[in-house]
Amino acid sequence: MLFSYNAKSKTGEIFESTLEAASRFAAARELKSRGSIPLSITEKKENFMGRFSNVLNIFSKVSVNEQIIFTKNLSGMLRAGLSLYRALSVLQKQTKNVKLNKILLALSNDINSGETFSFSLSKFPDVFSKLFVSMTAAGEESGNLSGALSEIGANLEKAHSLTKKIKGALVYPGVIMSAMVVIGVLMFAFVVPTLAGTFKELGVTLPLSTQILVFLGNFFSNNLILTFVIIAVIGFCLYSIFRSKFLAPYIDFALIKIPVISNLVKEINTARTSRTISSLLLSGVSITRAIEITEDVVQNNLYKKVLKEAKVAVEKGAPFSKAFEEHPKLYPIMMAEMIEVGEETGKLSDMLLQIALFYEEEVEGKTKNLSTIIEPLLMVVIGAAVGFFAISMISPLYSILGNIN
Repeated sequence: MLFSYNAKSKTGEIFESTLEAASRFAAARELKSRGSIPLSITEKKENFMGRFSNVLNIFSKVSVNEQIIFTKNLSGMLRAGLSLYRALSVLQKQTKNVKLNKILLALSNDINSGETFSFSLSKFPDVFSKLFVSMTAAGEESGNLSGALSEIGANLEKAHSLTKKIKGALVYPGVIMSAMVVIGVLMFAFVVPTLAGTFKELGVTLPLSTQILVFLGNFFSNNLILTFVIIAVIGFCLYSIFRSKFLAPYIDFALIKIPVISNLVKEINTARTSRTISSLLLSGVSITRAIEITEDVVQNNLYKKVLKEAKVAVEKGAPFSKAFEEHPKLYPIMMAEMIEVGEETGKLSDMLLQIALFYEEEVEGKTKNLSTIIEPLLMVVIGAAVGFFAISMISPLYSILGNIN
């Protein structure tokens, strides 16, 4: 059951909030265990809108943009002198996202009961990553939580911007391929059966390629809706297969071997590794813990393996740069050299940030030109498909002309 209550905190501040408990007495016990004195507890009857809100909560999610806004606003409020509990309460009242609203309410209650902010955030791993939690914990320990949150916001914004640019570059080929499939199906459904009927009337012997096209044309014509359903199911299955853990190592290996994509993959992972470790080190996280968290941040299994080796090497007392020197095909040589300079000068985090900025600019430039690179490949694929279709449908016409002569 949900209860609304008024209570007095340890500092004597009177506040109101909501709490889920089995009964009114259980709610009072829970408040007392948090060190608060309950003043009034009232059961909150859930109306239709409340139930509808719960349904929305199941399907809603907290986007990266909302996380960025949350961290920046919270950082600004703390810098302005508001207490963490008060800042969270203000943000909770302002947010329109159902899921984030409940999370902020839970965070406020945890802070009021004396729990650390980072521990409270760790209860929501689907929203707040290990990177987010670790940098928050480091900020709490150093007494500079607002600075840590500001750094988290900047880190999230940069990573999100990079991801958006990569996805944006893939939109064009995706739209072209989708349009090709739709137009192809419609041509098969409405054009091929007409030509097939003509060939049948003339009694022409059809080559194998034409027979295949005629069969597909008849099937698409008679089952047009079913055809699009099958295409959608195949697309979903392929997406699920490529996202599966089983194929992940093979896909990761293939990505670094494809000529055009391999350099882009290398630069993306280099930028992501450098920025993540740099942000964590600047926040006060230890080098081994920073490497461990970065291992979760990078997506490619080959890069995860390098970071795992780097962590083991650092724990044994070896230089951090050694693991990167041993894998020049994954991380550029410049990265290992700059890390080595950073270790020698005691400015490792600064050097890693410089690496991140350099390769983020490289990725940005290449993603702008990615559509230009992909366009000729698309033209080849489209040309091959149109050519096959044209030859298959024209060859029976040559046979007819030969018979006439």
